[in-house]
Amino acid sequence: MVSTMASGDVSAYVDVKDITLMYSVVDVAGLNRLSRRVLANAAGAVCGMVEQPFAPAEDRPLLAATMFGVTTPCVTRVRERLETAGYEVLVFHATGSGGRAMESLIAGGFIAGVADVTTTEWADELIGGVLSAGPTRLDAAGAAGIPQVVSVGALDMCNWGSVDSVPPRFTGRNLYRHNPQTTLMRTTVGECAQLGRILAAKLNAATGLTALFLPLRGVSMIDAEGGPFWSPEADAALFDAIRADLDRSHVELVELDLHINDPAFADAMADRLLASLASGV
Repeated sequence: MVSTMASGDVSAYVDVKDITLMYSVVDVAGLNRLSRRVLANAAGAVCGMVEQPFAPAEDRPLLAATMFGVTTPCVTRVRERLETAGYEVLVFHATGSGGRAMESLIAGGFIAGVADVTTTEWADELIGGVLSAGPTRLDAAGAAGIPQVVSVGALDMCNWGSVDSVPPRFTGRNLYRHNPQTTLMRTTVGECAQLGRILAAKLNAATGLTALFLPLRGVSMIDAEGGPFWSPEADAALFDAIRADLDRSHVELVELDLHINDPAFADAMADRLLASLASGV
């Protein structure tokens, strides 16, 4: 697409689709020396996309996984285990658009199972951060009845832009400057309890195999003993709310005395998903 709007925030147009936008530079109002060149470049890009060779590949069943920088070791190991078992794994960055894209593909029938390690987008939805995937996050897999193994990855944080962008009402909160453009805010005991109740309600509504894995030694890379977001009290509130509200006759609850990025935690999630995919249970 060629548009005068392509140099601004294009999320409303692109959202979770693979639309390519090119800025028109000048308004699309007739042809001139500049617009001819821009439109010719756009036409050339379209022709290149059509004409490029597409190497055939052996189609394998598709699985989905969710990842954040602070859960990368876990998700990388899960992905490698699943790929070794013969599956193709689509990893979605849990940045709001990533979660929406995954939910859309699941609802479209493309995904056979989910390793939803990183449910952090719900923290942004609850608190009002910039990486929310909306209130339907965690709905699609349950509605489709496909196997899903879920965890609480990065629910210790809500996301903002630069430090200056953090709303004044959060003055005094535990903030972590990930980089100049990204500021993380530690979720509180009360927020973690709310998040636990939300996750439990979402998973209780699932129609297929669902297992929820709790890493009792921390839910992200910076929520570890000695880390900037280490808070046993907040994590306990999250876990306790899940234990209280989860329908264990319907959803399997697995508690492991491990950190989320411990290899054994990743192996446990991968093993459970592979077993359910193999047995259909």
